[in-house]
Amino acid sequence: MENILKFLKAISKNNNREWFEKNKPKYLAVKSEFDDFLEKLHKELLKFDDSLGGINPRKLAFRIYRDVRFSKDKRPYKVNMGAGMSSHGKMEQEPGYYIHIEPGKSFVAGGMYMPDNEKLAKIRQEIDYNTKGFQKILNDKKFKKLFPALGDFDKLKTAPKGYPKDHPNIDLLKYKSYIVSHNFSDAEVANKNFIKKVAEACKTVKSLNDFLKEAIA
Repeated sequence: MENILKFLKAISKNNNREWFEKNKPKYLAVKSEFDDFLEKLHKELLKFDDSLGGINPRKLAFRIYRDVRFSKDKRPYKVNMGAGMSSHGKMEQEPGYYIHIEPGKSFVAGGMYMPDNEKLAKIRQEIDYNTKGFQKILNDKKFKKLFPALGDFDKLKTAPKGYPKDHPNIDLLKYKSYIVSHNFSDAEVANKNFIKKVAEACKTVKSLNDFLKEAIA
């Protein structure tokens, strides 16, 4: 993974098409290395999550090309490599696992990112009905050590529609995404045991994914 980190550091300093085209062979080499990593990680995840059996891990990496059409940031390339793994592919409207490699900002995540309104309503309903079960997952000793809290980047400031402001568990119902993440240092990413650490984090977060899958079923 050192080569991937090195390339990402380079592209962050040279984020333009001319440099990228000159260094395209280097990109293709690290892209292949990342796909190799995903293939090995997929095998580890299958040991505890057989719902991933029908996906091709070498097709799960997100494109490095940025969509700049509606962005003020016109840099053409991402400065990270990422991939999502879920039952039907890349975590699109379903719980799964996400790996993000970026110098100084690498992490693994799990849960469900920005579910549509129908699925979000079902998740909130399930949390409302089974609050103790949900809290048991979040407060599990091993889970909490790796994932201290739900990501609150898009959390509502007021009660969601259909729930009173004084609902006893209103704080858990304000989220629009139900995801958790665990950060890794560059040294950890470059370490030979990195895949095992990522797989262990994913195994820990599977209980959250299972809860969310049941909610939206």
